[in-house]
Amino acid sequence: MTCKEAESLVMAYIHHEMDVQKMEEFLEHIDGCENCREELEIYYTVEAGIRQLDSDGDRDYYNIKGDMEADITASRQKIYSVRLLTILRYAADTLAFMSLVVMLLLQARIWWQTGIF
Repeated sequence: MTCKEAESLVMAYIHHEMDVQKMEEFLEHIDGCENCREELEIYYTVEAGIRQLDSDGDRDYYNIKGDMEADITASRQKIYSVRLLTILRYAADTLAFMSLVVMLLLQARIWWQTGIF
């Protein structure tokens, strides 16, 4: 992912409007590019400030950088969960297919023994 692509995805990331694959690419780029990470921090700070103004200052203490890091950690957890579920789905599909093959082979054996074939 290029810096230009990453910068265009900053707001989508902040608003949680990004699919998991794009999010993974975006976070990989953010980890390796200090300029894009700084851009994310700036936009995240602005968005957090606007949210704080809209909420009439319910909190006295603000840790915007910590909130951003928590959001990144949550995004990584979501990516991990989606990967795990995908692997489990493939495993279940494989087991179902193998079960079907075994059932067909056993049924063919029964038919062979009874003289149907």
